[in-house]
Amino acid sequence: LKREKNAVILAHNYQIGEVQDIADFVGDSLGLSFEAAKTKADVIVFSGVHFMAETAKILSPEKTVLLPDINAGCPMADMIDAEKLKKLKEAHPKAKVLSYVNTTAEVKALTDYCCTSANAVKVVQGALMDEEVIFVPDKYLAAYVSEKTGKEFIVHNGYCPTHAKIISADILKAKEAYPKALALTHPECTPEVNALADEVLSTEGIIRFVKSSPVREFIIATELGIIHRLKKENPEKFFYPASDLAVCPNMKLTTLEKILVSLKERKHEIVLSDEIIEKARGSIERMLEYV
Repeated sequence: LKREKNAVILAHNYQIGEVQDIADFVGDSLGLSFEAAKTKADVIVFSGVHFMAETAKILSPEKTVLLPDINAGCPMADMIDAEKLKKLKEAHPKAKVLSYVNTTAEVKALTDYCCTSANAVKVVQGALMDEEVIFVPDKYLAAYVSEKTGKEFIVHNGYCPTHAKIISADILKAKEAYPKALALTHPECTPEVNALADEVLSTEGIIRFVKSSPVREFIIATELGIIHRLKKENPEKFFYPASDLAVCPNMKLTTLEKILVSLKERKHEIVLSDEIIEKARGSIERMLEYV
């Protein structure tokens, strides 16, 4: 069916194992969108959440982008919308807007620079050190970048509920149970959790670090879906979840059946206006100048 439709299937690192296994590309949200843009596929099936499928559409406006489950949203992305951002901009008229990629297309369209958890520090250092900056939506990513750069931000009170479930006691308990393991946390975790980490890394950063590390045991403090890929690519290594609560219910909505129906019936197509695509794309292109 995929060949028939000239489709490419993308799966985020947090998807269930069987979805990752049938995907053409597995990775982080922006990386997947770039991979899809490079292919000759007519159809992109994005196994992830809504803002990710929107980002794929922004980068591949000529392609059909499908989201297998239209209810697969992102609570953090929903914490900032265009109206809230407009009010923030009105309150700080000289400020530049830095938006995490985990935002809607409408928010990206009002954004000066987009960023990912992997490149936020570089974007700030390259473009924004001398500017007043509104950082949305993730206050914990903002805290991490602030610590790394010394830059203060006007911060929106957003966060990832899944990463917020991981607490510092989880890391301490895991370190006690697995003394040889390195603790790898995500910038969306709280500052208290990240302070206990051996490395603070994006999802793709975790994948790369584990692959190149001589260490064989790791405590993983991010959404549990990533452990499937880590085990698959590093069968000789051991992975311990920091918390069994770190499960994103939205990421788990996508199933093989829903991908099949979406592909068969062209179901849940992502549609964005040309204006939104053009403006939102600008924020991503400006990010790429510095990374």
